[in-house]
Amino acid sequence: MDTQGIDQMLSMLRANSAAAGGRVAEAQSATGGGTDFAQVLQASIAKVNQTQQKADAIAADFAAGNSSENLHDVMIALQKANISFQEMIQVRNKLVSAYHDVMNMQV
Repeated sequence: MDTQGIDQMLSMLRANSAAAGGRVAEAQSATGGGTDFAQVLQASIAKVNQTQQKADAIAADFAAGNSSENLHDVMIALQKANISFQEMIQVRNKLVSAYHDVMNMQV
């Protein structure tokens, strides 16, 4: 996941916080054109999927002997895919935890 996606999520969270505090004009300027959280999340998931598919293709080509890649490049690609997947799992865990916290709030 790139830092641009994280920056977009942070600006969106700031905008939601400003909107909740009644500062609507500030909230609209903080979103920077209305970035949608669902779109950012979907793009991040697609990037993780693309990374995993690329690593699988490189590994399959290497195993078949059809690739010019060496073992080091294959292992690096597989580790990048693993790390990006683990990062996405942690984001999901944080989102679920935040959802539970919000749902358990007393009004």
